[in-house]
Amino acid sequence: MYRHTSLSGRALRMAQVILVVAPAFIIFGYNQAGAGPLATLQSWVKVFPQIDTVNTHGAVKAKNSTGKGAVIAAFQVGALIGALSCTFISERLGRRKTIFCGAILTIIGQLLQTSAFSLIQFTVGRIILGMGVGQFSVAVPVLQSECSAAKNRGQHVIADGIFMCLGYALCNWIDFGFSRLPHQTTGQWRGPLAISFFPSLVILASVFIMPESPRWLVRVNRVEEASASLAAYKGLAPDDEAIKAEIAGIELSLEATANSKGVIQEMFSKDDDERLLYRFGLCIVLQFFQQMCGGNLISVYASTIFESNLHMSTSLSKILAACALTWKFLCCFISFFAIDRLGRRTLFMISGTGMAVCMAAMAVTTSFPADNKHASIASAYFIFLFNLFYPIGFLGGNFLYCTEVAPVRLRVAMASISTANHWLWNFVVVMVTPVALDTIGYRYYIMYAVLSACIPVLVYFFYPETMNRNLELLNHAFRDASSPWQIVSMARHLPQGEVTEADFLAQNEKSDGTSVEMKEHA
Repeated sequence: MYRHTSLSGRALRMAQVILVVAPAFIIFGYNQAGAGPLATLQSWVKVFPQIDTVNTHGAVKAKNSTGKGAVIAAFQVGALIGALSCTFISERLGRRKTIFCGAILTIIGQLLQTSAFSLIQFTVGRIILGMGVGQFSVAVPVLQSECSAAKNRGQHVIADGIFMCLGYALCNWIDFGFSRLPHQTTGQWRGPLAISFFPSLVILASVFIMPESPRWLVRVNRVEEASASLAAYKGLAPDDEAIKAEIAGIELSLEATANSKGVIQEMFSKDDDERLLYRFGLCIVLQFFQQMCGGNLISVYASTIFESNLHMSTSLSKILAACALTWKFLCCFISFFAIDRLGRRTLFMISGTGMAVCMAAMAVTTSFPADNKHASIASAYFIFLFNLFYPIGFLGGNFLYCTEVAPVRLRVAMASISTANHWLWNFVVVMVTPVALDTIGYRYYIMYAVLSACIPVLVYFFYPETMNRNLELLNHAFRDASSPWQIVSMARHLPQGEVTEADFLAQNEKSDGTSVEMKEHA
């Protein structure tokens, strides 16, 4: 038996969160929101005059604004590339080595950014940094979902959103603090960029202390190591019956598709008995909504909305934006405690409904003249209310769900492509928002209100519940349903909680046409 650390059970899972999950998603949130506020500093535009939108006007400002958007959004382009790369490297190298590669890329990107004296160097740094964060955004949730027990898998992965939002909040407060330095010093923006080195170094030093994903180890025929890894995460002996049952279930799931090549083309095959394309569609649509409900608009451009659209002072706008994101971080804990109690579907529907109402209200309040103080106060109120509803369903729950509905052999591929889709729409929002706010104004919020209103409807009819379901048995809800309309109903009747080898065999027999009564587990 191999062992990477003396920790096991709850202590090992906590170590995984503190040493891998927290720093990875703090880097995610911190760097996604980081460059935007810095680009308005005089010390910044002195070094990068090509994207100066502070001291320019008219056509020059419009040209520089487009260039600034492209430089800031280079991070999203890199993240898209990094997420897609996991399709190829994560199955070959494993989850831990993929996360290690991401840490190396983030350090290189941060070094290039922090030391930049040319726009090209800064942009290249943004792309490389984004590639590392893109790998984190795929490999970390997959590792978590594959190492967690069914009953608390939701809480483990929802921690991603909590730390991501912590990164947003820290970024805004740190940027505000460094902006108080003398205007002549580049430390105003180099300081905040340099701070993000620390989380990357923590990952680099600790990722190989953690055991590898047991499901990946079974997939590469390292069953003994898989048993030891699973036992470590559960705090049991490798020869415990619960460990044997779960390993047997993983093996049965892989044997059922032994003739499959396990490649992306499967999802588009005519002989799709497992409804892989349907499942892939669930992931793609969910990640689309995660960006196009307005969450990134509020997170990245909160200070811009307060200052440019609500006509507040620069200092007050920065403070309110930091407060709004700190409030958002605190609201993440609602999802943390509810995700494994109320279920994924309920939280998605509550979140979508609340966001639709808030965006509709924002469209109304921002349509009033600029000197209407009451409308500005109402707009600020709905920004804070939006930050209550958004993290309930879409700040971690989307990454979790995509890893749960995918079969083990395609889990990384589906997570990689759907997360790349997340970064694609992230890029669109970052590029389009400044122009949209200046041109169509309040009408921009109407689009987000309509898209958010679609979330509860689609989730109710097409998204099966995955809470407390074993990842291998969940395959049967898709495979055995007579039509897509029956999948949601079938998922309700799967055994819940920890399952025995008999449950796997019983469900397999039922799939073959033999009537077997499945046991309900508490």
